[in-house]
Amino acid sequence: MTIDTAATPDRVRPAGHGLDLDALRPWLARHLPGFGDVAGALSASRVIGGQSNPTWILRAGEGGPARAWVLRAKPGPAAGLLPSAHAIEREFTVMRALADTDVPVPKVHALCEDESVLGAAFYVMDFVEGRIFREAALPGVSTSERGAIHDEANRVIAALHRADWRALGLGDFGRADAYFERMIGRWSRQYRASTASVTQPIDAMERLIDWLPQHIPAAAREADATLVHGDFRIENLIFHPREPRVLAVLDWELSTLGNPLSDFAYHCMAWHHRPGVLQGFGGLDLAALGIPSERAYIERYCERSGRSSPQAQAEVLRDWNFYLACNLFRLSAILQGIARRAEDGTAANPSAVSIGAMATPVAELGWSLAQAAAPR
Repeated sequence: MTIDTAATPDRVRPAGHGLDLDALRPWLARHLPGFGDVAGALSASRVIGGQSNPTWILRAGEGGPARAWVLRAKPGPAAGLLPSAHAIEREFTVMRALADTDVPVPKVHALCEDESVLGAAFYVMDFVEGRIFREAALPGVSTSERGAIHDEANRVIAALHRADWRALGLGDFGRADAYFERMIGRWSRQYRASTASVTQPIDAMERLIDWLPQHIPAAAREADATLVHGDFRIENLIFHPREPRVLAVLDWELSTLGNPLSDFAYHCMAWHHRPGVLQGFGGLDLAALGIPSERAYIERYCERSGRSSPQAQAEVLRDWNFYLACNLFRLSAILQGIARRAEDGTAANPSAVSIGAMATPVAELGWSLAQAAAPR
């Protein structure tokens, strides 16, 4: 994992910040290959940002060859986690499986499920040097590179959905049937669990809870499951320092087996979110920015994922707004969870209050798209 250079002073705090290096050091010596060969003191810097799993950059090797790793942990027991949240074990499993595939991931080294070591489960992976773009509109990037960066993201998510999860040993990574029924049910429960202690129910969410199960497309029910990321955004990709090339995909805690078009539609919500808290580019002049239209982006994905025929593309476009509405419903439920953690004082992100406040407008956008025509 890495952070963009410009944001380094704001996004990294030195000196551990809650990480017990004395307890960690002997564990690393036993489980991290090459750690014992690195001379010099171990240091840790907390990465600021994100909504869930605390993350630190570990460094060693003062006065000799320097090494850096990333430690990612579950929040402590005081965080009041919702069921199945913050599944770092899933992150570790899927990134280990995807090593040496067309999907770039950091190399993972060791998983610790013994909470007596640091007070929570954690894993260690390589630090990947590169660029992370915090805004999907890519301010400060040239027009030509902006288009290339988005096309590269398109290539990587298509590669993920082509990955043979059975051959990768992920046959028990999730259920391959009834994806939307389970997804809608799960996030309905998560939403209600968060809403019970935070705010009044959101009308658009209540409407979507009723509407979505009745409008699952026939093609979605019949589709083969693929490996899905669950949070595939530009911000979760590390790009080469100078090239529009993805070096690593991060934040796999929501990954599972599921519907690839749902996963892709989540990625495409940037075309609908306005600039601001959710960092989309809805309403901007995409041609002037060098960003493809949503329709063109969908068509490029279809070409890369085996849906290049006119009939296959027409089928995707026909059902597109269901996939968007379903993902906006899920996102609103996630945002309600962030609002809950902000209220409880356990949110990792200092902007959690403003982020959680987006739950209502996101749900309203989802309900609006559920009633709208497909993209042109």
